[in-house]
Amino acid sequence: MDELKDLTIGVIGLGHVGLPTALGLADLGWSVVGADDDDAKARGIAEGRAPFYEPGLDLLLRKGLDTGKFQVAPNGAAAARRSTVLMVCVGTPQRENGSADLSRIESAGRTIAANLDGYKLIVEKSTTPVQTADRLRQSIIRYSRRRSPDTGNGAAPEFDVAANPEFLREGTALDDFFNPDRIVIGTASQRAADLLSRIYQPLFDRAGRKAEEALVVTSVNTAEIIKHASNAFLASKVSFINMVADLCEATGADVTDVAHGLGLDPRIGPHFLEAGIGFGGYCLPKDIRAFQKVAQDHGVDFSLMNEVDSINRRRIDAFIEKIRKALWVIRGKSIALWGLSFKPGTNDIRDAPSVSVVERLMAEGALLRLHDPQAMGEFQTRFPASPPQLVYADTAESAAEGVDAVALVTEWPEYGEVDLRRLRGRMSIPLIIDGRNMMDPEAVRSLGFEYYGVGRP
Repeated sequence: MDELKDLTIGVIGLGHVGLPTALGLADLGWSVVGADDDDAKARGIAEGRAPFYEPGLDLLLRKGLDTGKFQVAPNGAAAARRSTVLMVCVGTPQRENGSADLSRIESAGRTIAANLDGYKLIVEKSTTPVQTADRLRQSIIRYSRRRSPDTGNGAAPEFDVAANPEFLREGTALDDFFNPDRIVIGTASQRAADLLSRIYQPLFDRAGRKAEEALVVTSVNTAEIIKHASNAFLASKVSFINMVADLCEATGADVTDVAHGLGLDPRIGPHFLEAGIGFGGYCLPKDIRAFQKVAQDHGVDFSLMNEVDSINRRRIDAFIEKIRKALWVIRGKSIALWGLSFKPGTNDIRDAPSVSVVERLMAEGALLRLHDPQAMGEFQTRFPASPPQLVYADTAESAAEGVDAVALVTEWPEYGEVDLRRLRGRMSIPLIIDGRNMMDPEAVRSLGFEYYGVGRP
C-alpha cells in the first residue's frame, strides 16, 4: 500500500520553524494540518494572519488556506489523530545553566502517544541536544502503553522517530525551505527514511536536482549533532572575524579587506565573515550554549565554544565604548538607533544586540530615537516610549532629526538607501557609528560626516 496516498502531515508548533515548514509542505502539494499551544496564535493563523514577519509568509499562508492544503487544528491531539507524519517544531528555550528546556518536546510526545491509532512517523525538527530523539521515542512508548496496555507480548503501537533538523534562517526561511543546501534525515528505520525522502522529492523535482545531491541519511544522534555543529561553526566564524577586527582597529588595518582576502579561499568562504556587533537571535546564542552543556555533561572539552560565546558577549561592550569615544560623554546626548531586529528580514528581537545597546545607553542617560522597518511593535512592548529619553520614529531620517549621532545596529537594506546629503542637514552633529560596516567610509566622510566602523582605520 502506498503510504503517500491520502497522506496528511501534522506540524506541532507554528513558530518561526513550524509555520514556514507547514506552508512550504502545503505548497508542494501535501495536505498539512498545524497546531500550536498558543490558542490566540493558532486562531490568527487560521484567519490568515501570520504571527510574525517573514518575507512572503503572508502570501503563502493565504494560498495554503484558500486551497485547503493547510488547515489549523484546534490542538495538538487533533493534529496527531489526523496525521501519519508528525513534525515536532516546538521551542527549546535555554535554561539558566545553558541546557535546553525540552519540556515542550516531551509534552508533544505525550500528546502523540495518547493518539497513536496506527503507524505514525514522528519527526523531530526542533533543535535539540543529541540523544533527544531517543528519549522522545522512549517517552512515547511509555505513555502509549500506559494508555493501551499491551497484550503481554511486549508490543507497542507502531511508530518511528526520525531527526530532520531545520536549516531555516529568519528573513529567508521560505527561500531556504524551497532551495535547501541539504536535507538531513536521521533514523534507524528504512521505512521512515523512504517516507521522508518521498515527502521532500517535490523540492528536487521543482529544481531539477537529483535527491542524492542534497539528502544526508544517517543515524538519529548524528543528525542531531549535525544541526548543533552547523550553528556552532557559523558562530565561530562570526566571533573569529570580530576578534580579528579588534586587532585591525589596534593596528590600522581594515577588517573588510581582511575578510575579503580570507573569503576567497574556498576552504573558508565569504559567508559569516562580517565584523560588527556580534550575532544574536533565538538560535545561535542558545544553540552554542546548549552544545557546550551537552559536551560538559559527556566530559568533552568544548573550551573553544566557551570563547566563541565570550567574544560575542563582549561585542556590545566594544560598541558602547565606540559610541563613548565618539561622543566623549553619553549622558544627555541624542542618538538615533537604526535597526532593532536581530537581523534584517525579521521582526524578531529575541537576544537581539539592540536590546542590550538600548539598556546600556539608557542607563548612561542617552536620549534615544529608534527606528526599524519591522520590529518597532515588538520593541515597544519591551521598551514603551518615554519621551524625551525614548522616542520611536516612523522613518530612519526622522529618527536622525537633531541627533548627535546615528548608530547603525541592524543592516537593513533601507539604511543603505538613505540620502546622506539630506540626512546631514537634519542632524545636530553629522556623526555615524556603523556597527555593521554597512557604509563606505570614504563616501560617507566625503559628505562631511565623522564615520566610525568596526575594525576599520
